[in-house]
Parts: sequence; C-alpha cells; structure tokens
Amino acid sequence: MRKSNLFFLYMFVNMVLLGLLFVHAFTEEKRNLPALEEKRAMVEKHRLTDICLFTEASYTRHLAVSDRHTAFQDGPFALEHFPSGSVLPPPGTKKR
Repeated sequence: MRKSNLFFLYMFVNMVLLGLLFVHAFTEEKRNLPALEEKRAMVEKHRLTDICLFTEASYTRHLAVSDRHTAFQDGPFALEHFPSGSVLPPPGTKKR
C-alpha cells in the first residue's frame, strides 16, 4: 500500500472520529439541558461569580480574592504587564 493511501485512510478515520465527537457533544447537551438550566437559575439567584480563569491581574479575579496590597498597580497610565489583560477586558458594572 502506498504511503499516500495510508495518509488518506488516517485522515478519513480522524474525520469520522471528529464527527462522532460532535454528535456526542450535541446529544449530551440535549440530555443535560434541564440540569444546566437549574444551575444557571441558581447562579443568577445567588449572584455567584465566574470561575477564576486568570490569577495574576487583580481585575481578572473576583474582588473577594483580589490583592489589596497593590493599590496603584492598575492606574490609568500603567502599562499592561500581565498576559491575561490582553485577553480579558476589565469587568463592567451590571445595572439592575
């Protein structure tokens, strides 16, 4: 068997597996939808925070765990020195 045929067979098997992963994700989302809606309602009711994705910049964390010792670190003219600052903008205020 030629190497090109092996490559195409390999690519075909990987495409089929990728398709099966998408089908699995779609069916699991539909199956778990009631539990996700219940959790979403609980988070909204109790005003829970998001998970901590970044730990270095104080504005990417919740205020309860932010560093209180760096009061002037995030001034308006301070240079950005954390990589997460370029990915995640500062939080806005939610109006009720």
